[in-house]
Amino acid sequence: MAESMKGLVRTARCGEVTEDMIGKQVTLMGWVAKSRNKGGIVFVDLRDRTGIMQVIFEGNEKAASLHSEYCIAITGTVRKREGAANVNLKTGTMEVAGESLRILSESETPPFHVLDGIDTREDLRLRYRYLDLRRPELQKKIMFRSRLVALVHEFMNGEGFLDIETPDLIGSTPEGARDYLVPSRVHPGCFYALPQSPQIFKQLLMCSGYDRYYQIARCFRDEDLRADRQPEFTQIDMELSFVQQEDVMDVNTRLIAFILARLPKIYRDLGMDESLAVAAEKAANKVAAEGIEKMPWKQAMDLYGSDKPDLRFGMPIVDVSDVVKDCGFAVFTGALASGGFVRGLNVKGQGGMARKKIDKLTEVAKTYGAKGMAYIAIKDNGEVKSSFSKFMTEDEMKNLIAAMDGEKGDLLLFAADKYKVVCAALGALRLELGKQLGLYDERELRFVWITEFPLLEWSDEEGRYMAMHHPFTMPVLSDWEHVDEDPGSVRAEAYDIVLNGTELGGGSVRIHIDEVQEKMFEVLGFTKERAEEQFGFLLTAFKYGVPPHAGLAYGLDRMAMIFTGSDSIRDVIAFPKVKDASDLMIKAPGNVDEKQLRELSIEVVLPEKTE
Repeated sequence: MAESMKGLVRTARCGEVTEDMIGKQVTLMGWVAKSRNKGGIVFVDLRDRTGIMQVIFEGNEKAASLHSEYCIAITGTVRKREGAANVNLKTGTMEVAGESLRILSESETPPFHVLDGIDTREDLRLRYRYLDLRRPELQKKIMFRSRLVALVHEFMNGEGFLDIETPDLIGSTPEGARDYLVPSRVHPGCFYALPQSPQIFKQLLMCSGYDRYYQIARCFRDEDLRADRQPEFTQIDMELSFVQQEDVMDVNTRLIAFILARLPKIYRDLGMDESLAVAAEKAANKVAAEGIEKMPWKQAMDLYGSDKPDLRFGMPIVDVSDVVKDCGFAVFTGALASGGFVRGLNVKGQGGMARKKIDKLTEVAKTYGAKGMAYIAIKDNGEVKSSFSKFMTEDEMKNLIAAMDGEKGDLLLFAADKYKVVCAALGALRLELGKQLGLYDERELRFVWITEFPLLEWSDEEGRYMAMHHPFTMPVLSDWEHVDEDPGSVRAEAYDIVLNGTELGGGSVRIHIDEVQEKMFEVLGFTKERAEEQFGFLLTAFKYGVPPHAGLAYGLDRMAMIFTGSDSIRDVIAFPKVKDASDLMIKAPGNVDEKQLRELSIEVVLPEKTE
């Protein structure tokens, strides 16, 4: 039967007990991680979020009744362990001689063991997430996230930023991902949208004179999920007035340096893997000494096939279009004739790779739009095997191998197609090979700024140019004069910060010049009426002295995922959704009462089931 804790005061958490407390009485509270009865002597591993403390009861019948996950309070005296120390626990040299015990609540048998390293289906763990969150490895990650947010607040407040909240019930906008819609009861037939970002409001704050804004913002997007994406997520959002691109990048480089310098202590305080602390120290030293490397978007695409390159290893993409333009291999020349490119990767030391493995790599390339993949394998003895050598002369093969810096033992892989396809296919192959061959240290933290993005990108689906970022991104003004004849050539004053091949954050300088904004809407196919309907409040605000301004937003969840070495973003979110955007624990989304629907003037019409 559950007991009251009346009169008891916890004097320490389990992991806070130190050898200085030996001989002193403590009151601890937590959960039974494990209980063992050895002939009347009961050994209890008491767990809370700070760690585990061994408690020993002698001749205590109540202690003998304890089972896993019982919530208990104990009072006893700290003493040196009588048995061998447990080197895996920071309290492993001590134990508490239990004097009194209260069972605050009992527990049914859990559906899985509340232990680290359990081989339990994720859906089961998420259904009982409150139990999963008791596991030490998850608790460390959630506590790490809390400490990370505290660092952000400390830095931003010290830099003169103001923490200002923006609304969660806003109007729907047409660009970007699908909105989550919220029906209005008092305005029948009308809907709010949940914010995909605080973009509009932070720009309005700049118009209001709050020249340095930030917030830890909740955002929502109705889009397909993946390992590093959730329908509701958290941004570290900021906006600054009277700045240029370099100013924003500078303050954020200092933010990253500030965080990195303090991560090792957090890792060690929480008892996390020491390799995380070592990697953070190396990265902190590098950023402090050199800053963060900057790379134009075009260079990133050309060399790594991605606008979020993983620079922990080499293997750059090589353009051999000029070398093969007159060769006899129709796949190459046909791609070039249709305006495409021929590019390749040199996979050092893999000339002896089995054909089955090469075929699997070809399938990877095909998933990114490539029609196939050509290869040259240079054996250790200098023998050359190729999937297309019969179409090439001896000199053409030699020149191609030389252009690829091919040597004995190398494997050369080629893609021939449109620019986007070649970049996507070879970029994906590079990452796959880097992982398969262990070409990088998984703990290394390698940052890079990507700059000079295209302002616009063509959408085949929409049949028009779309803003690569959003309609308020400032173009590089020296390119702007070409927007009519060559919209795709115009660069944006936009920038992303990338960590280990993941976009950690992104931002841009915003348009504050009326003529540029009007032309931008025109290029995007917005009529004046539509622009006024969607963004009228912002455009009106801009008529009253809008300052030059720029901003950036980080994905906090992604940042925490990488910094903790997690494989999934779900590991750093207390209550995450699964792939179909549902919550297995609270069974959301779900049906609602007809009365509620009537109050909202909503009728549900389900799509017809197809056979």
